Amino acid sequence: RVRGSNNDGVWNNEGAALRLTVTPPWWKTRWAYGTYIVLVLAFLYGIRTAEIKRREQKAQIRESQLRAKAAEAEKRALQAENERKTKELEDARQLQFSMLPKEVPKLPAYDISVFMKTATEVGGDYYDFSIGQDGTLNIAFGDATGHGMQAGTIVTLMKGLFLSDASRFDIQTFFSHCSKAIKDIKLGRLFMAFTMVRLQGRQAALSTAGMPPVFLYHCADGSVEEILMKGMPLGAMKNFPYAVHTMELQQGDTLVLLTDGLPEQKNGSGEMFDYSRVRSALTASGALPPKDIIDTLVREGDSWMAGVTQDDDITIMAIKLKG
Repeated sequence: RVRGSNNDGVWNNEGAALRLTVTPPWWKTRWAYGTYIVLVLAFLYGIRTAEIKRREQKAQIRESQLRAKAAEAEKRALQAENERKTKELEDARQLQFSMLPKEVPKLPAYDISVFMKTATEVGGDYYDFSIGQDGTLNIAFGDATGHGMQAGTIVTLMKGLFLSDASRFDIQTFFSHCSKAIKDIKLGRLFMAFTMVRLQGRQAALSTAGMPPVFLYHCADGSVEEILMKGMPLGAMKNFPYAVHTMELQQGDTLVLLTDGLPEQKNGSGEMFDYSRVRSALTASGALPPKDIIDTLVREGDSWMAGVTQDDDITIMAIKLKG
């Protein structure tokens, strides 16, 4: 409030007043403070969001690392499993080969040749020879159920039985003896499909237990006889009444034994080679030496497969009566 006087010295006691309003600068206004609050909140939100993203990225990186480690561990485990299977397969293959004779018998009356080609997954194909004191030739030819070491187990057992007992028993008794032995040791669903041939001079006797037919090429007229004998695989049933087929061979006649690997081999169209093609190939090649007969069958099979992976072991044996 301002008071003043005139020239006469008279004062104005009421005085005069001038109201002034001082406004704050813009950075101190309510809008400014509101903006400050919003900016602070936005800044805090941005920091929080960045922190969350950083943690998420860190978690993703950690998860990626864990996945990579898991994948690497799985890869190593798979590699170890493959190596184990490869070793087991090779062990089974070596076991299979160790069960086979190093060479076929060289006899004055017979010319014998054998062929075996194992599949990727080793089966249980087996063949063997045993010569009795009287010169009788016993031939074992079989196919164990299963693959790998399982098949190797049954083949090992069968080899022991064949070498120790085949010459002591007739064929029927030997089959019953083997079937009982396999059944008694409780190998589960492991059996042995088996063919046994006994040769003495021109006389031949054979029996089969769950095996493909035996083919007989008659040199006299060039015909092929299919000898099919129904019987349960060894170990499937005790005291099965196995039949025995006997015959007198003539000069140049050839017995051909084979597992189901070749007849049941499929081509690219899913068709089986089948026994009719085996018979046709034998008709065309039966007059040849055993090795050439087998080579013909193998060529026919390879041509039929035309690059298709072999499903099962292929084993073929040819026995020709010499002149």
